[in-house]
Amino acid sequence: QVQLVESGGGLVQAGGSLRLSCAASGSIFSISAMGWYRQAPGKQRELVAIVTSGRSTNYADSVKGRFTISRDNARNTVYLQMNSLKPEDTAVYYCNAAVLVRFAVKEYDYWGQGTQVTVSS
Repeated sequence: QVQLVESGGGLVQAGGSLRLSCAASGSIFSISAMGWYRQAPGKQRELVAIVTSGRSTNYADSVKGRFTISRDNARNTVYLQMNSLKPEDTAVYYCNAAVLVRFAVKEYDYWGQGTQVTVSS
């Protein structure tokens, strides 16, 4: 019913920048929070940043001041601008959205397929 499609990952040198995008489509009535998570090899998935429909934001301490999350409500799209990238930012980045599907009575979490971000030293 709902699909999240990510783009923008890749390989970048330390200190470089990347911009991730995630577009939600399908039978969507509304989306409250949209966010980005990441999972490095051998580690648990962790929250990177989240933005509400009112554009309130929250960031992991490790990315504060370097990453910026934003969203386009009209396009059901969330972005993650990543600057001053470090090798420890290397991970698969996943998009997440809390979606109220048309005719549904509660929100459900949906996930994208993940996009690889690799930062070389």
